[in-house]
Parts: sequence; C-alpha cells; structure tokens
Amino acid sequence: MKSNLIKALFISCIFVALFSCEPEKKKRVLNLPQTDLAMEPMIPMPMKVIPTNSGFALDKFTAIYTSENADGFPEVGRFLSEKIHAKTSLDIPVNTEDTPEREGVIYINQSDSLELNAPEAYQLYITKDSIILNANTSTGAFRGVQTIRQIIPEIPNDTVAPYQVWNIPTGKIIDNPVFEYRGSMLDVARHFFSVEDVKKYIDLLAYYKYNVLHLHLSDDQGWRIEIKSWPKLTEVGGSTEVGGKSGGFYTQEEYSDIVNYAAQRHMTIVPEIDMPGHTNAASVSYPFLNGNGKEVKLYTGMRVGFSTFDTRKDTTYAFIDDVVREISAISPGPYFHIGGDESHVTKKKDYVYFVEKVEKIVQKYGKRMIGWDEVATANIDSTSISQFWSSKENADLAVEKGMKIIMSPAKKAYLDMQYDSLSKHGLHWAAYIPTDTAYEWSPETYEGVPLENILGIEAPLWSETISNIDELEYLAFPRAIGYAELSWSTPENRDWEKYKVRLAQQAPFLDRMNVKYYPSPLIDWKKSEYTYKEIKKD
Repeated sequence: MKSNLIKALFISCIFVALFSCEPEKKKRVLNLPQTDLAMEPMIPMPMKVIPTNSGFALDKFTAIYTSENADGFPEVGRFLSEKIHAKTSLDIPVNTEDTPEREGVIYINQSDSLELNAPEAYQLYITKDSIILNANTSTGAFRGVQTIRQIIPEIPNDTVAPYQVWNIPTGKIIDNPVFEYRGSMLDVARHFFSVEDVKKYIDLLAYYKYNVLHLHLSDDQGWRIEIKSWPKLTEVGGSTEVGGKSGGFYTQEEYSDIVNYAAQRHMTIVPEIDMPGHTNAASVSYPFLNGNGKEVKLYTGMRVGFSTFDTRKDTTYAFIDDVVREISAISPGPYFHIGGDESHVTKKKDYVYFVEKVEKIVQKYGKRMIGWDEVATANIDSTSISQFWSSKENADLAVEKGMKIIMSPAKKAYLDMQYDSLSKHGLHWAAYIPTDTAYEWSPETYEGVPLENILGIEAPLWSETISNIDELEYLAFPRAIGYAELSWSTPENRDWEKYKVRLAQQAPFLDRMNVKYYPSPLIDWKKSEYTYKEIKKD
C-alpha cells in the first residue's frame, strides 16, 4: 500500500488548483455539459447546496481514496465503490497504487473541522477533477456517500468520449440532520419476514439516510427471537402468525447477522419485546406468565388488547430479566423497547407497577428504555423515551417528566395505513395517508410537543395485512422516503411541490432495487429510458 506521505502529496495536487502539480502525461479533456447541482433529486434535501455548473467525469479512470488510518473510512470507500459498480458497472479501485492512471479522484477524508462537529455532518466539494467528502466520523462519511450515489446520473454521456462517462454536477454541499433519531419500525411478529427481507429493507432505508430500524419481535400472534434460556418461546410461540401460517423466528445468530448488517450501514437495530399486553405468544409458551385468567391458545387473528402478563409474580420478572439480558447482549445499540401499548385488560395500578419494574431491568443491562406513549403514565426516569403514537395527554406527561419523545403519530406516520379506500393492503383505523399527507406535516410543531423534547421520527409498519416483501414495499414506499426528509432536512428545505419532483426521479433507483412501490397518482414518475444489465442487488 502506498505510504501516507506519497498519498498526501498526491492528494495535495488536488487541492493546490492542480496547476503546480503538472502531471507527466497530458490530462484528458472532456467537454461535459453544464450542470446544476441544486436541481439534482437528492432526498433528503441537504442543508445547503451551492452549484458551480460544471461536471466531474465519473469513468473508468476514476479512483477512490480514503483516510486509511481513520476508523471505518476505508470501509465506506469500498461501500461506495460497490454501489457505483451496481449502478454503472464501473470498477472503481479503492486506495489503489496506480495513481498515474487515475485522473479523477473521489477522496473520503476524516476532517477535524469544527464545522463538522456533529456525528453525521459532512461536506462535499465537487470540482471538475475531484470529489472531496469531509466528515469527522465514518458515519458522517457514510451519509455523504448516499448523496454521491444520488447525484450520479442514471444515463451515461456517450458523446464526450469513446467510453461511458457519468457527468456528476459540481458544487458544494453542506449537510447535517435535524433529528438524531430517524427510524422505521418493522413488525415481524404479526407476519414473519426473513433475514434477507429485513436486509433489503435496511438497504433501502440507508439510501435515504435512516439510522434506526426498530424490530417489533413479539406480539400475540408470534414470538420471533430465540431466547436460549426459554426455548418454548420460539418452539411454540414462534410457530404461527396472522392467518395461521407457520410463522418463524430468528436464531440469535441470525439476529446478530441483521444487527451487523445494519451496523455496516451505520444503522442501529432497536429490539422490542411488547409487554405487559400483546403477550399471548409468550403466555401460550409458558402459561405461568398469563394474567388475564383465561386459557391461553395460539392466536392468529388481528384483535388487540386481550392479553396481559401476570404483573404480580416474581417469576414473571425473572423471565423478563432473562429475555432482556439475552437480547441486550446481542444488541449493541443503546435502546431496548418494552412496548407497553394497548394493555387494556391490565389493571392501571398493575400496569404502572410493571413498567416501573421493567424499566429497572432494562437499565440493569445498560440500555435506555423506550415504550409506546402509555409508559409515560408510570413513574419512570427522565432518561426513558416515550414513543408518541396516539395520545397527546401521554405526550404531555412525558414532557412534564423531562423525557425525550419519538414522534410516530398514527394519523401521519403509520406506514400500515392505507393510501386511500382503493389500497390493496393496509388498514385505516387511524386515517387514510396518501403520499402528500405523509409529507405535509411538521414534526417540530405536531400536537405542541416542544422541539427540545423531540428525539426524532419513526415510521412504524405493522404487518397484520402484509405477508411478503412485495406487500411490505407497497405500504412503505414512497411514504418512507418522505419521512426520511422530514427527519433530516430543515423545515425551510421541505416543500411538497419541490419534493414531489425529486420523488418522481426516485423511480429508476426503486426499479433497480426491484421495489414494488405504490405508484401514487400524485407523482409524475420518471422512469429511466436507459436499460442497464440486470442487477440483482444494488
């Protein structure tokens, strides 16, 4: 590998206007068309975009270099190379030694600039000869890479050279997210989704700069994560799903595979074990847990609110301690979600007692508790997080306690709500949520929750009415793309009329990824006219 000194000299040639580092051979000259970086279909919209109206030639002479000794930066460079190949078939070397052959450079640089003093901040400087991506962290660099992916044209320019050239617009981008928590939830309990399905969803979310995937791992209809100290949870509780099919579950090794896959894309997995309600699958596996006084049987319907743990048994908390311990050990993220919603048959005093006990168990294993907004009715710590889905009163209680809130209002952010009365999948108990309604609301001002209490946004996708990846994608997209912008972009950069133009231009990416999205009639979808070779995975 080339020494850092040689590489530093090489990179310095880029910064010193290229005039003082005259190359030995004549540089290629390409008359690229004028561009406008501000008109590129970037989602989420960056904080600031300054076009310079020329072009960087991405072609077979391009190379990627990274800060080699900076944690995670070479991996980000290799990720970008793989994605460029998937889109263009170009083989772009990373940290290569053959610099004389490389005339266009993408440099992913760890910078200690105070302007980048935020975990996900990045800056892009794009000139005719180089793309410089600066970030303090590999996470910031990874977010910047998604922007690079989005501004690579769909169609190469075949007129400026006897080989294919992708003309990337030049300019400067300064970017940093509004909210630190930008998530989606996938319910794998009502219907089970395979490891590969979850990985595909992670890839799609990462492209739009999400940083959290919340997995709803247990409910009345199924228990989906192996607990080695309580094997019947998956043997019995994981054996079915809504509609009566065979269900399924993740071994701890498979779950770890998902966690690691997400981490490589700088996303955190938040595990949820829903309790004390939504617990029939657990209670049918171990009947001593049941607290509703009725015989427990496997359940494959869609009704909610009928189940509860026995909140006054010490053995219930011994069980929960084991579950939280095992899942926490393979979940490196800071959060553990305890559910807590719709516990309709749990007496109020028992519910409060339960939440307070379980919060201590979660904290015992070094995690920060998240619960649906009902948990704020208990006397819990200000470090715990309330997920606002339904009740403004509960949100107000969380604010009074000094808690952070994740904004997931069902009327605006639930991905399982139907687009309209003709939607093939989904429900509408909260609302119909067409593509514009999903985008045109302000998380910063919704129901008067103070901005300082908002941790971020999460778009939940409940799976009562969907059973495969195609149906999942129909409900999630394009609305999940809009939630990405609401959670990343500044309010002044959110505008439906401008957004829907950029959204229309996501069609080629979604098609390449074989996403069966809902073709909203509100959007003038721009299908690519260029035919690529078949690519199975972007």
